[in-house]
Amino acid sequence: MSMSDDLRTIEAQVTEGLAAATDLDALEALRVSVLGRKGKLTAIMHSMGKLTPEERPAMGKLANEVRTRVEASINARREELAAELMEKRMAADACDVTLPGRRFSPGTQHLINQIREEIEDIFCGLGYTVEDGPYVETTWYNFTALNAPEDHPSRSAKDTFYVVDNAPGSVAHAEETNVQGESDILLRTQTSGVQVHVMEQKKPPIYMICPGTVFRPDTADANHLPQFTQVEGLVVDEGITFGDLKGTLDYFCREIFGRDRATRYRPHFFPFTEPSCEVDVSCGVCGGKGCRFCKNTGWLEILGAGMVDPNVFEYCGIDPEKYTGFAFGIGVERVAALRYDLPDLRMLMTGDMRFLKQF
Repeated sequence: MSMSDDLRTIEAQVTEGLAAATDLDALEALRVSVLGRKGKLTAIMHSMGKLTPEERPAMGKLANEVRTRVEASINARREELAAELMEKRMAADACDVTLPGRRFSPGTQHLINQIREEIEDIFCGLGYTVEDGPYVETTWYNFTALNAPEDHPSRSAKDTFYVVDNAPGSVAHAEETNVQGESDILLRTQTSGVQVHVMEQKKPPIYMICPGTVFRPDTADANHLPQFTQVEGLVVDEGITFGDLKGTLDYFCREIFGRDRATRYRPHFFPFTEPSCEVDVSCGVCGGKGCRFCKNTGWLEILGAGMVDPNVFEYCGIDPEKYTGFAFGIGVERVAALRYDLPDLRMLMTGDMRFLKQF
C-alpha cells in the first residue's frame, strides 16, 4: 500500500471515529491516536524523508491537506460535543426563576446575652447606670478594696487565674507581687472591681450595675464553668437600708422569674458586705411545695447580697458615716438554668443549634 493510500485510510478512520465519539474523552483519545506524538499521521509525516526527491513534494502536500482536514474535523466535533454537554448541564441545573428564593432563617442573640440585656433593662428602669471595667485587674481592685483579707481562700492560685510569672527570683515576681508572694495581676474573678473603680471616680449617689465576664479555675461540670457572666449591682446614697435592698431584689426576682415567685433571705457571709445574705426564689417547677429540682426544699438559691461594709467605703474614699449602700451579685448562667429548668450549665456553651434555637 502506497503512502497516499495510508493517508486516505487514516482520514477515513478519523471520519468513522468522529461519528462514534460521544464525549470529549473519546474525542481526545482519537486525536492522540492520529495527531499525537506517536499517532498514525505523525508517523507518516516523519517518514517523508524516505521518499525520493521527485515524490516528496506531492506527498508532502497531500499529507498536509489530510492533517488540516483531520484537525478541522476534530475541532468541529469538539465544539459540537461541548455544546451538547452545556445543554445537558443547563437542563440538569434548570430552575424555575418564578419560584421564591430560599430565605435564611433570622438569627437571634445567645440566651446568655438575652438574659443579660433583660437584667440591664430591669435595673435601667429603676434608674441604674450600666458600667464596664477591665478583664485584667490587680489584687487591689479584685480583693483588697473589697475587704478580702490577704489570707482569704479566693486569693489562692487554685481559685484565681494570675497572669504574671510567679516564679521565685523572677523580675515579675520581684516587681508584681504582694506580701504573700502572689502575683498582683489577675483575670477578674468577679465584676465587683468595677464598683471600686466607679466609687473612686464618682461621688455618691451611685446606682449602678456592672455586667461582664469573669474567670475562675473551676472544672466545668453541671453547676460550674471556668468562664461565666456575672451582673453585680451597687447602691451608695444617704439613708440606704436593708429594706431598700430587699425591695429592689424582690422586684428584680418577680420581673425576671415571674410575678408569682416568692423570695427568701438567709444570713450568709461575704467580706465586702455586712450584714450579708443569700437570696432564694421559690421553685417554679413545684410552686414551692418541694420536688427533686429544688431538693424538696421549695426554694432555689439565686444570688448573694448585703449592705456594703464600711471598710469598703473607706478604701474608696467615701465617708461611711454619711453614706450607706448595698451590693448584690447575680450569675447570668444560673438565672438561665433556673428560669428554663436546664440540668447542666455546659449546655449553654456547646453551640448546639438544636438547643439554642429554642430560645
